[in-house]
Parts: sequence; structure tokens; C-alpha cells
Amino acid sequence: MNSTTGAAEQAAASGLLGRLNETLPHPLTPEWEAAFKGVPRHRFLPENVWLGADLTPCDRRKSPDEWLRAAYDDEPVVTQINDGADPGDGDRWPSCSASAPGIVFRMLHMLDVQSGDRVLEIGTGTGWNAGLLSHRLGAELVTTVEVDPALADQAAANLKDVGLEPHVILGDGATLELSHRLDRFLATCSVRSVSPGWVASMKPGGVMLLPWETPWLCYGLLRLTAGSDGSASGNFHPHSAFMLMRGQRTDLRIFRDVVRDEHVPEESTTRLSPWAVTGDDWAAQFAIGLQLRDVWFTWHEDPDVEGVASRLWVATTDATSWAAIDHDGQTNDRFTVWEYGPRRLWSEVEAAYHWWTSHARPRPEHFGMTITSDGRHTPWLETPNTTIPQTG
Repeated sequence: MNSTTGAAEQAAASGLLGRLNETLPHPLTPEWEAAFKGVPRHRFLPENVWLGADLTPCDRRKSPDEWLRAAYDDEPVVTQINDGADPGDGDRWPSCSASAPGIVFRMLHMLDVQSGDRVLEIGTGTGWNAGLLSHRLGAELVTTVEVDPALADQAAANLKDVGLEPHVILGDGATLELSHRLDRFLATCSVRSVSPGWVASMKPGGVMLLPWETPWLCYGLLRLTAGSDGSASGNFHPHSAFMLMRGQRTDLRIFRDVVRDEHVPEESTTRLSPWAVTGDDWAAQFAIGLQLRDVWFTWHEDPDVEGVASRLWVATTDATSWAAIDHDGQTNDRFTVWEYGPRRLWSEVEAAYHWWTSHARPRPEHFGMTITSDGRHTPWLETPNTTIPQTG
């Protein structure tokens, strides 16, 4: 470990390293194990962090043992809330985190960097990931981009503190223009679309790894290989959920942005349970999200509507079409549907779900995506020759 790392930190880090080597699909290679030891995770966490789903504050000065446990748990640690603004008595929401070490090293394994590779990272965050890459490749080959000025400054300071100085750029990674071609591209924020500029920056055969999100579901890693024709193509892989790239965020609420008193929806019924498309079956949700890339949902429990126990709202991201599916709390094979706008969204959801079931309920890793030089995204099943239907 780093010579300035104390005994407690060394013991905690050694414990995490052992757990990672036991639980990861591929134990850390000697190069990544050296990076883990040479770039201590706790050196990249701020004094104040937020833990768990309820974002409980944890101050290192007041709770040093709890803070250190969080630093070396295989769990994400929220390092910024509300884009750095003081929420006061308002809602807290995470805006930056140190990703769980397990997903960090799984992604680095998937990136398959080789000595001499030039790498670009979008989403510097705390700087730990850029530090690991810099230790493995040499800081001169690593460029990392962060849109938040405070985070960029702190990450650069964290990196310098452990003797690493990759190129830390303050800016919007979506529009960044580079003077050199890349061997590897890594995003540490989820994306809903891949910038054509990212693909154009890759050398043929270069690898891109991006956490994926649709408005329907945040899930999966998209690993692309750049072709000689300016396109990139590859498969999805399971198990990841990252904060969405800031420039691709949507802040929509049903009653504030979508539904209006003057809207007169059309009524119908359905036998498709709303829980079938929003429940625990992530494969169904993933397939629906790929087909309906501009549609999102939210639940409204116990709405103030006679005879309705729960209501699923579905809407487009441009807020022009919506649907509501009502459950009366008793009948589980028939649901009332209300649809408004130029699109019949529940009909689209039903079609997407039935397409998925008719193709033997494929899992996320059975899907892939091709991005062409003009930015067109074409999802496919099993091979690029089998494209899947899309709306929106």
C-alpha cells in the first residue's frame, strides 16, 4: 500500500482485495492488483459522504470507523448530492459517487487495456478510476473528462496526491473534440445515446465500454468495437447501474409536466398486467426500453380515484403522449387503460412486451447495438442482421 496509508486502511484494503478476488468472474491480474494497492480508494473519498438508499450522511471526523468501512466495502459511496448545492430541507438525490469496486474492476477487465493504449474516460468523478488506469498505463496515456468544475478540481488534487497526473479536462464529454485517436473509451456515467464523435475518435478495433440506460430502465453495459467504416458494434452485458450523463438527463413529473386538466383520454382495457412490464423481470424491462427509447413510467399508489388501488403512468419524454393503467386492487386479469396524445403508449408497450415473449424472452446479454458514423442507433438480437422494432 501507499507509504502514507495507515495500518487500519491497509487492513481494510487487504480485506476488500481478498473479497474481490473471490467474487469477481476474473480475479485481478497482477497489473490491476498493483494498481489497487498503489491507488488507495480511501484517498479519493471526501470527508463527507452519503451512504445507503436513504443517503445517510457520514462524516469521517465524527464517524471514522464507519467512513473507513464504506471506503472498503464493495458498495458505491455517494460523494456529492444535488450537483453540489445545499438541499436544505428539500429532497436529497445523488449526483456523484465512487462506484462499487467490484463493478470498477469488472469494467476494467472488459475494457481489456494493453500497454501503450491511449484511453479516454468520460466522468472523472472522484478520480479513482482514472488513477487506476494511470497506474496501469502511465498517466500520459490517460485523459479524463468531468463536467462539474468542483469535482474536476478535487479529482485532479486527489490524483496528484497519490503521484499521478493524467490529463483532467473540464468540459462536456459529449461534445469533446480530441487531437488524437483512441484505443479505449470508457464512460463511468450511464448514457442513453452514443455520440458519433466518440465513435469517430476510435481507432479501428478500439474498444468502447458504456453503461447503458433508457428512460424505462437503467441497466447494462454496452461494449462496442470500432470498425474501419466509422461505425461501432457490440453486445450488451448485464449488471450495472450508473448515474445518467448530465447532458442527457430528463426531469419529468406526471402532474407537473405531462397530464393536464383539459386532456380527454380514450378508455380501453388490457389483460397484460402492468407489473409484467415494470416488475422484477429486468429482461422484460430491458427489451421494452430498447424498443421504446423515449418512454418512461412511474407508479402512483393509492391515488385519490374511486375504485383505483394503484395506477401505472406511462409517458413520452417529450410529454406529448401518456397512458394510465389502473388496478382496482382485486382483479388481476383485467385492467382499465386511459391513453392520451398522438401515440397510444400502452398499445406500444403491449406490442414491445409481446415481441419479447414471442422471441423466447431473451435476456439483456442476447442484445447488441450498432452505431453508424451518422449517429444512427440500431439495436439487434443475437446478430446485427436481426434488428429489433423501435418506436419513438
